Amino acid sequence: MTNKSTITVTSPLLPDLKELNQYLEQIWERRWITNMGHYHELLEEELAKYLGVEYISLFTNGTLPLITALQALGLTKGEVITTPYSFVATTHSIWWNQLTPVFVDIEEETCGMDPAKIEAAITPNTVAIMPVHCYGKPCNTEEIDAIAKKHGLKVIYDAAHAFGVRVNGESILNAGDISTLSFHATKVYNTIEGGALVCHTKEMKEKIDHLKNFGFEDEVTVVAPGINSKMDEVRAAYGLLNLKQVDAAIEARQKVANAYRAALRGVKGIRFFDDMPGVRHNYSYFPIFINEAEYGMSRDALYAKLKEQGIFGRRYFYPLITAFEPYRHYPTAAEANLPVATKVANEVLCLPMHHVLLEEDLKQIIDCIVK
Repeated sequence: MTNKSTITVTSPLLPDLKELNQYLEQIWERRWITNMGHYHELLEEELAKYLGVEYISLFTNGTLPLITALQALGLTKGEVITTPYSFVATTHSIWWNQLTPVFVDIEEETCGMDPAKIEAAITPNTVAIMPVHCYGKPCNTEEIDAIAKKHGLKVIYDAAHAFGVRVNGESILNAGDISTLSFHATKVYNTIEGGALVCHTKEMKEKIDHLKNFGFEDEVTVVAPGINSKMDEVRAAYGLLNLKQVDAAIEARQKVANAYRAALRGVKGIRFFDDMPGVRHNYSYFPIFINEAEYGMSRDALYAKLKEQGIFGRRYFYPLITAFEPYRHYPTAAEANLPVATKVANEVLCLPMHHVLLEEDLKQIIDCIVK
């Protein structure tokens, strides 16, 4: 939340409390608070329409869809090619399925996985590719999907940042075999905690729904060793209300992004992303990249300067996943294998970006950077 003394890096999209209370009263009247109730089913329907996808399954957080996606595709052993430049849950999902992560470098212009590095990383043990639409910027899905098809690999897109993103009018979530979403409070669209899996067939949707509900097909039949990862009615109701206002929030975020770009474009040593042609962005983050020699100050020094003034940015993603203890021992985790990701991780700083940033907040942030 933004106040006189603190400007946070994000602020949650919150539904109107009176409207939420009306939904809660209806939940109380139905006395059905979980297990695919009224609002759960309605939210799946409305999200599918909004996102432009055919099948979506709701989850209680954004990590369980990643874990479940690998299981739904029947991937029980082998290697998964992925990116070191992501939130650690991406790689954790591979580990939890007893698969081996193989890290490849990223493209500096998108921070997404570099398709040119994928084929060299494929071995007889490779079973899947798990790219990330980093900051909501679409990966090069055409090249990645073509490589996967050529080698008979599955593709799971971590689309945690990519809610509502479209390329030439088509949902980015329709690429690959499965895409996962996060509805965490820090995201453009949230259900407090939550997430979803997007797939392309009725059969896969049924399989996913079994896996998120202990494997139950009916009251007396268990068809898979599933877990409990269902979204409850309260969060589904909250999500329905936020869906009504998410477009306005994205529009407000776009104005923030435009203000940053206008103010920072001429600042030597600072790089940022412009909108990609044909892409409907969601403005989930606004990362800048600091060239210390040109800017005259390191990324960490600027981060500290902002913090001293009550402005909380985030070095996202720093450090790389490959720097963490569980993964640094993998051969592909070496910095020599990841020169672009290493460079970007040392330069990135995400500025405050949300729908309730005030003009005076933006002025304070920009003045701190420019001066």
